[in-house]
Amino acid sequence: MIPHQWGSPCGNQCTNKYAALMQIPWRVFCKKGCDADGETWEECLEECNEICYKDPVLKDRQWSACIDRSPGVDRYSEECFHACVSGCGYKFDIRPDIADKVRPNRRPKPPPPVQEPASPPAESRAAGATTEDILSTSA
Repeated sequence: MIPHQWGSPCGNQCTNKYAALMQIPWRVFCKKGCDADGETWEECLEECNEICYKDPVLKDRQWSACIDRSPGVDRYSEECFHACVSGCGYKFDIRPDIADKVRPNRRPKPPPPVQEPASPPAESRAAGATTEDILSTSA
């Protein structure tokens, strides 16, 4: 068997399309689109959303979205989605120009909550201690 025959035709198209990219293997996400369980184009696109866009696993911890093996950074998630959609396009014989126009069916992530600095307890404010009351000697 010749190496180019080892993979599916869809997987081979992913390898050819993303062969020059070395830093992140986008062809892997393209092949996930090829191997998606969805029976229709729409179901395949929904799987791409699930693969590439993860909600944080731990509440109020944006970094925890990386735990579930998503690309993590928003830009990487978008590139992952486009690679996955390419695989879906190969799988369902969708023209590349149509696949390239597909946008994720996902609302943007809300920004992480801003934590305000804690104010001193009311008791210490009521005590009326000022810097003049504190001795300038060290212990």
